[in-house]
Amino acid sequence: MATPLQPVEIAGGGLAGLSLGLALRRSGVPVTVFEAGGYPRHRVCGEFITGLSVDTIERLGLGPILSGVETYREVAWYLRDQPLRRQPLASPALGISRYRLDQRLADAFTAAGGELRPHTRLPLDAAPPGRVFATGRRPARPEWVGLKCHALNLPLAAELELHLGEQAYVGLCAVEPGRVNVSGLFRLRGGLELSRELALSAYLRAAGLGVLADRLARVAIDPASFSAVAGLGFSAPSRRTDRLEIGDTYAMIPPFTGHGMAMAFQSAEQALDPLLAWSRGDAAWDETLSTVRRRLRRLFRVRLAVAGALHPVLVNPVGQRGLATASHLGVLPFDSLYRLTH
Repeated sequence: MATPLQPVEIAGGGLAGLSLGLALRRSGVPVTVFEAGGYPRHRVCGEFITGLSVDTIERLGLGPILSGVETYREVAWYLRDQPLRRQPLASPALGISRYRLDQRLADAFTAAGGELRPHTRLPLDAAPPGRVFATGRRPARPEWVGLKCHALNLPLAAELELHLGEQAYVGLCAVEPGRVNVSGLFRLRGGLELSRELALSAYLRAAGLGVLADRLARVAIDPASFSAVAGLGFSAPSRRTDRLEIGDTYAMIPPFTGHGMAMAFQSAEQALDPLLAWSRGDAAWDETLSTVRRRLRRLFRVRLAVAGALHPVLVNPVGQRGLATASHLGVLPFDSLYRLTH
C-alpha cells in the first residue's frame, strides 16, 4: 500500500499561496491554505503580468484561470504628463484584476480538493515541517504608499501607460471590459493624510501629475476599488533559513517592472518539486528549505538587484531628466533593462 502523502499548510492565500496549493493538489498532496482576509477583494496591485512563461502557466495549472484576460503589447511612458517614449513590449503582458484573479484561484483550489480557510491566521512564530509562508510583503519603514482604484470607461493612450512623477510612478491598464486599473507608488508626504477616496488625486497632484488627475476626475470611479497600503519596502531577499518563504514574503520587486505577479507564480513553481519530494518522504525538511532558497536566489537575484538600482532613478527628478535626455537621444537600452528585470 502506498505511503500517505504528508500534508502541506500554506499561510497566505494570495497568488503565490493559492497557485502553489493548486499545483500540489493536482499531484494529490493534502493542502490547507489559511488566509487572513476573504474573497473577492480589491488589492493595491498593478494588475498586469509580464514575464510569465507558458511552461510556468502549464506547470501550475493556470491556463483556465488566465483564459479570456486582457493582452498588452505596448507601453507609453510619460514624464510629468509629457509623452516620453512609446514602445512595444518584449513579450505580451496579461491583464486581470486581483478581484477576479484571486477568486478564480480560490475556486480552482477548492474544486481540486484543497481546504481554504479565509479570515484565519496561522501563528507566524512557528514554522513546523510542511508549513509554507506566503503572507505577503515583509514589514518595512513607512516610506512609501501604494494607492489604487478602478476608473470606469477611461480612454487610454496605449495599452499600458506608465507615468513618472515627483517621487512617484503610476501605471494604467485595462483589466476587464470598461475598467482601467490605476495603481501608483508614492513617497509618503506630510499633510496628505486623507481618506482612500481622496488620497490618489491629492498624491497625483503633489507629484506633478495634474493632467492624469484631471483625466480621472472626468470619469466615474468604482468606490469599492479604492485601496491603499503603506509601509512598502523593496529589500533584499529574506535571509531566514528556518522557514519556507515564497512570493512577496521572500522578496518584493519595485512595481515599475510589472513583474511582481509573475514572481509570485514563479516562486510557487520553484517550491513545487521540492515540496512534492518532501510530501512523498523522499527529502528531509531541512533539505527542502535549502533547495527552495537556492532556487529562488538563482532565479531572482539579478532582476531584484537591477530593479532595486533603477527604482531610485525613476522617482528622482534628476534621474528622470537623465532618462528623458537618454530616451530623446535614442541611447537608453529599454529592451536590455526589460530583460534584466524579468
